[in-house]
Amino acid sequence: MDPGNLKDILRGKAQILAKDSSKSIRLFISSTFSDMAEERDALLERAYPEIQAFCQKHGLTFEVVDMRWGVRDYASLDHMTTDLCLKEIEACQRTSIGPYFIALIGNRYGFRPMPRVIDEDEFDILYKKVLKDESEAQLLTHWFWKDMNAVPPTYIFQPITVHFPNFSDTDPSHADIQEKEVKEWRKVERRLSSAFRSAAQAAYAEGFITLQQKHKYYKSVTEWEIECGLLASGTSQAGSTIFFREVKDMDLSKDKVSYLTDVTEDGSPDTEAQELLGDLKARIAQKHPDKVKTHTVEISKQMSKETYLQKLCDQVIAVVNHQILNSLSRKDATLPESQKQPPWLGWLVQEVTHHLLLSCKKAEVFCGRQDMLNKIVGYVKEKDVRPPLVIYGASGLGKTALMCKAFDMVKHSVASNGNYILVLRLLGTSPQSSEIHDVLKSICYQVCLALDLPPPTPQVTNNYNETVRFFHQILAIVSNRKTETLVLYLDSLDQLSQSDGAHHLHWLPKECPNNVHIVLSTLPEEGGILNTLREYIIDETSYLEVQPLSAEQGGQMIEMLMSSAGRRLTNAQQDIVLDSFGKCGQPLLLKMAFDEAKRWSSYTSTTELHIATSTKEAVHQLYERLEKLHGKLLISHALGYIVASRNGLSEAELKDILSIDNDVLSDIYQYWAPPSNDVIRIPSLSWTHLRYDLEGYLVERQADESTVLGLYHRQFIEVAHDIYLSGSEKTKRHRTLADYFMGTWSLGTKRPIHLPLIKKTLSADRKVAPQPLWFSEDLPNLRKMSELPYHLLNAGCTNKLQREILGNMNWISSKIVSCGINSMIKDFDMCMQHMKNEQAKLVRDALRLFQPTMNFIEGRIDPCIIYVEVLARLHFFKLSYPSMIGDLCQQCFTWFDQCPNPTFIPMSGFFQPPGGPLQTTLTGFKKGITVMEVCPDKDLLLVGSDDGTMIVWDIKDIEVIHTLTGHSAGIRCIKFFGLGTRAVSGSLDHTLLLWNLITGKKYLCIQEDHTNYENAYLHVDEKIGIIYSATGSKVFGWNIESGDPILSLTPGVPGFPLQAAVFTPQKILMTVTEGGTLHLWDSATGDLRGSRQLPGIDEETAHPICSCIVPKYGKMVVGFKNGFLALISSGGGVSTEKMASALIFVVVADDESLFAVGFGKKVQLFRTDSNTIRTLLDSCLEHEDLVKTAVIHSEKNIILTGSQDETIRVWNLSKRGTLLDCFYGMGVPVTGLALKGRTLVSSSNHAYYLKLWNLDYDEKHKTLPPFQDRSDCVALSSAGDRVYFPKTGDKHKIVVWDTVQGRMTDILEASSDVTWLEIANRKRILFCGLTSGTVLAFPLDQRQDVACIPPTDHNLPVLCLSLSKQENHLAVAYQDIILLYEVTKGDPLPMLDGPMYSVNPNIPGSVSRVAIFEDQRIIYGLMEGELCLFNPEKDDNHNLESHESKVTCLEISTTETYALSGCEDSVQRLWNMKTGDWEHEMCYKGFFFQGVECACFSPDDRYIYTGSQDRAVKVWDVTNGSLLAVQYVYATITRLVSTPDGFMGTTRLGYVIEVKFKCPQIVSPQYNPLQNIKATCTVKSKKVKNTSNKTVQSEAKPGKKWWKCKKQTTKTSQICHIV
Repeated sequence: MDPGNLKDILRGKAQILAKDSSKSIRLFISSTFSDMAEERDALLERAYPEIQAFCQKHGLTFEVVDMRWGVRDYASLDHMTTDLCLKEIEACQRTSIGPYFIALIGNRYGFRPMPRVIDEDEFDILYKKVLKDESEAQLLTHWFWKDMNAVPPTYIFQPITVHFPNFSDTDPSHADIQEKEVKEWRKVERRLSSAFRSAAQAAYAEGFITLQQKHKYYKSVTEWEIECGLLASGTSQAGSTIFFREVKDMDLSKDKVSYLTDVTEDGSPDTEAQELLGDLKARIAQKHPDKVKTHTVEISKQMSKETYLQKLCDQVIAVVNHQILNSLSRKDATLPESQKQPPWLGWLVQEVTHHLLLSCKKAEVFCGRQDMLNKIVGYVKEKDVRPPLVIYGASGLGKTALMCKAFDMVKHSVASNGNYILVLRLLGTSPQSSEIHDVLKSICYQVCLALDLPPPTPQVTNNYNETVRFFHQILAIVSNRKTETLVLYLDSLDQLSQSDGAHHLHWLPKECPNNVHIVLSTLPEEGGILNTLREYIIDETSYLEVQPLSAEQGGQMIEMLMSSAGRRLTNAQQDIVLDSFGKCGQPLLLKMAFDEAKRWSSYTSTTELHIATSTKEAVHQLYERLEKLHGKLLISHALGYIVASRNGLSEAELKDILSIDNDVLSDIYQYWAPPSNDVIRIPSLSWTHLRYDLEGYLVERQADESTVLGLYHRQFIEVAHDIYLSGSEKTKRHRTLADYFMGTWSLGTKRPIHLPLIKKTLSADRKVAPQPLWFSEDLPNLRKMSELPYHLLNAGCTNKLQREILGNMNWISSKIVSCGINSMIKDFDMCMQHMKNEQAKLVRDALRLFQPTMNFIEGRIDPCIIYVEVLARLHFFKLSYPSMIGDLCQQCFTWFDQCPNPTFIPMSGFFQPPGGPLQTTLTGFKKGITVMEVCPDKDLLLVGSDDGTMIVWDIKDIEVIHTLTGHSAGIRCIKFFGLGTRAVSGSLDHTLLLWNLITGKKYLCIQEDHTNYENAYLHVDEKIGIIYSATGSKVFGWNIESGDPILSLTPGVPGFPLQAAVFTPQKILMTVTEGGTLHLWDSATGDLRGSRQLPGIDEETAHPICSCIVPKYGKMVVGFKNGFLALISSGGGVSTEKMASALIFVVVADDESLFAVGFGKKVQLFRTDSNTIRTLLDSCLEHEDLVKTAVIHSEKNIILTGSQDETIRVWNLSKRGTLLDCFYGMGVPVTGLALKGRTLVSSSNHAYYLKLWNLDYDEKHKTLPPFQDRSDCVALSSAGDRVYFPKTGDKHKIVVWDTVQGRMTDILEASSDVTWLEIANRKRILFCGLTSGTVLAFPLDQRQDVACIPPTDHNLPVLCLSLSKQENHLAVAYQDIILLYEVTKGDPLPMLDGPMYSVNPNIPGSVSRVAIFEDQRIIYGLMEGELCLFNPEKDDNHNLESHESKVTCLEISTTETYALSGCEDSVQRLWNMKTGDWEHEMCYKGFFFQGVECACFSPDDRYIYTGSQDRAVKVWDVTNGSLLAVQYVYATITRLVSTPDGFMGTTRLGYVIEVKFKCPQIVSPQYNPLQNIKATCTVKSKKVKNTSNKTVQSEAKPGKKWWKCKKQTTKTSQICHIV
């Protein structure tokens, strides 16, 4: 496509639109009727399946249109066969991207029909030539009737049944009369042909008609087809091929071959037909010799005939496949490089073009409603900020046509103005316009490309909320540029799926910025959309109601429609149409009336005419007419399949589906037998005739990268659904569709069918397309992936649904890779709405948990990620749910066994499991969350971040409503008011911003000094219109509308924040300042009412740091840094109490009956209904680290507390504070909690995300709790059954955690805080380094005693410990010395002899890591990156090449041949400890990479496993340093221990990773371990010491072995670069 035209299309202004790009091969087969039957059967049996398989591998659909196959004879009642054939050839030319026409020509010219329609002038000429024979003239007027409704008038060949009503009668009792009429018709047909040909010959001889006019009375159907498909001027011949069959031994005297040529009625050769055939062949050979393929055959010899048929099939396959490849190569060559890059550009252009083309069609026939059009165009040309324009009206009133016409008018009026971008979506007319996520994604892409802006990344478009945010940003960018105007037309909002809360309209801007206009249309009642719009948009001028058309408008419209079709009506006929229309006034009814009326001839009696008075009645009449023409069974099933489909059906699919429907085939073949007993299908003619009669009501659209058919309007769908999919019929249709998309009857599988005519059951091949999940390695079967789950569900095939879809890992991974994880989750959601299946729900929830990870990935997803994610989450339930989840896990293991690439295989569950309280994770910020507020009046959550951004969520539906941007620094306080329609926010940028939450726009900015803003407080008194703001030592009051100052109070000490509270009913403003002084102010005037010193607190240390208000009782609760708590009433009464430590927070319950106080690790609850401080519980609620936040759920009588220990705890307030539950998985300290109904929201000022928890989750799916280490100081037993770590909040205690039982089994006491843990698994000793400098050695088999190494003279803390591989030596590292001890198990205590050596670093700096060899050598690293090797035998401290930053990891290999050093930056080195040089330097630069934390070597020293701060485990090849695999594990890895076939590890989230690592001997050159990871890895190798190093760098590309460095004969240094 021309780039200029592409830009015009994207801007909505292209005047000439390319057709929708096709992915189909539609091949018309032309042949004479009986003599080519064997060829047609052979092609069907042998050639078409091969071509179909070839097409599928190239992402193409294949459809054969053979109008002769399966048909009884050439006759058709309405003489439409020729017209239908030519229409089909034109359709094949239009839609097929390669071959479209094949003709098989033998020795027979074929059937020569009379024209169905003859122009008036031509008929009159011929009639005059026939007049000399009165009987022949009467015959012509008897069968050809003049139609004055045609413009100009024509003569119409009447259907056979007009004069022979029993011609097609199938009633056995009428067989004799039917046979008689058939014979009579044959005579009439011959007489008509003779009369016309004689007249045409005479008229031509006298010059009244042309040779071409004459020839059409002699021409065969086959010649008509060949002219249309090959010979006609302007026809593309590239896709046409002609096959000649020459018969060597044809003897016409033999009856067996007489069918091969044309004969007259008496059996003699038809010389006229043979001459015409000869002329046709000569024309073909002369004009297109390269298109002719000639085959000769001896028809009497079976072997010769069989050889000929096989050669014909082989050549057809070769020719067609070659044409396909040529077409594909031309198509690829025409694409500019810029179009080849974005994978989404193809479907985007297809989507945009679809709506533009459809709009053009609808606008062409639009008339009237000029006033409304003028209003729409006028709205679009305004520049001011305005709400969207809403067009609404009942179904069928022409809203879509109005929108299209308005779009067309604007397009033409701004055609010369390059600054307009017009975006149109006729919602629901394509799969990409049916769900709001897809709609917004395509609009964002379109606008970005149209304006040359960077398009959204996959991380944005994969996430609905991020897509909404980007959409709003794009609108703002257009507005701010001020150079372009964007007009967005969204027709039929009611056609949007309800997924993602589309009907709530949170995605829709309620106010369009300058230069942006949005025009919408919707039904008034559907989905409550109009009511929702009226809630947000109150300006009545923003609404236009579409009323029914007047009779006058209807008359104008019908006249224009008839004129466009080259038709007219008689006055009486027009009165019938307008009389019907006057009772309804709907344009849709008028269109249907037009479609009916344009079929009327002037000679049609008015008594036969009837127009419905409502649209539904008209649809019913249409379907009834079709049933009479084609049979009720075919109509009901064909339309039933279309309506029952999920996204429509392609023609090829529908014909295949009808071909496996035994009821349909039995109905078609009840009066004649199919051509073959081995193959049975629906005849192409049956479907083509039906499609022709449905013209205008079947619409094409794109679905799953295919062109599919759907019904024209929702009312057609509704009526078809009501009458064709009621009761069991719906189930039957879905079951057949499921069979088709499962491929049940493909690939030669024969399906039995009973045909009453032949009185036996056939087992016949249906020759339908196979349905593999993948057509080729890179080509998924998107149609199957979309349709099959829907049909299995609606067919009630739950077992198949579970086996083939929900419990099939191949399906799950394939669909995620091909369609995205959102699509797979929607399938699960759909199934969960109609079936109860706990296991399927757990699988669905597992997908939801790793959905953010999948959405973050760019490019094609490596399925290995999916298998690891599923297995590591579902492994927890493997034994408890063996039937589905256990089977899924086994499928994962099987897949891993067959995976050819380096692979991690989870052997345990170590990712957050599904089924627990965690619902989802919300993102959208770049820094930590600072404040949350739940709206008491609506389901709204307002969240502020340190990055200055705020997001408003609908907490019920988990939808982003607005992203509020305006602050330039961190948010410190927020407040809803106006019943949730407005909010105010305070930020460190020294501003208060007021927001309209309907539009998402700020409307007021107040400058305010926020230098000391720890005490940020906001209160809004709407009655008197004041916003109160506490900042530092001051309190301000601002006018809520103007922002003017009203109050300014300075009761506090400068530099020391105060606490404030406003009591609206009492009109009191209360402040508590430094030193504990209480002031009471008049909140309206700012007058001081009184002040006093709070009693019983230490004034010198009384720094107020937190507070809350209890409006119900007029009280304020204030917490002080010195531990005092004060309960203050608005009347001035005070009660105080001393807590054990400084207060951290105070919160009040939602019903104001309780308040909670946090201090240290504890939370205490108090009653609010007393004037004194009264505790609720006898004891405090306690965490293992500092408490940070709490929220009270009065209805459930629980309190939820969040802590520095990264957990949320749930306590029962009616059972003396019993601990009910713990929520794990936050991963950071919990600093914020908010509650709405059953949903808990947690946040942290250390994290950019929120987590949502379900308080009513089903606890039977609860898994073993993870261990709670927050120190990163962990020891793991070799069996993985025990984890040792310092207790959170009390680090001089060591927790012994049983991972099998999921509980703490012991506590080991130490004398001071633990700094390092090391375990000797063989000798059963746990070594513990302390801050005091002591090293403790706990024998793990008994608890009585403990051995210890006393501290050094300076009492320096132990920085790290290292055990040699055989556990014989222990190295203890302090800041400036390393001591070496010999370890013996001993009985009962371990024996620690030494220090045997002491090592003093010869470089200034503190030791950071140490590792010890069995021969007592020590390698150690320092804080500044220096690395040293100490050899005690030589007393040598050898300096190794330094790192650039702190050494964070040292690990010695199993055989002690190698050592790995890692640091805080991206560099790791693999050292050869025999030479003392590094062999490989691995530089890994990732998105979040922050250095290596831990490592271990495999037992055979082939691999190194490393854990790093980027929350990933990596595997490296020791021999060449190459990166083999990367696995993200969601948390920092704190320890790694090798196992015989992999490793075990611990994570910061408290899970024990158990992984098997599988690696082939030779890694595929196409394998890239960083395929889905934003990182680069460079490996630099030194093979020979002291040689000059030459760096060679190569990038991993398909076809190259990414892991192999380029060979160098000098063995010089090498670099392997992986992207």
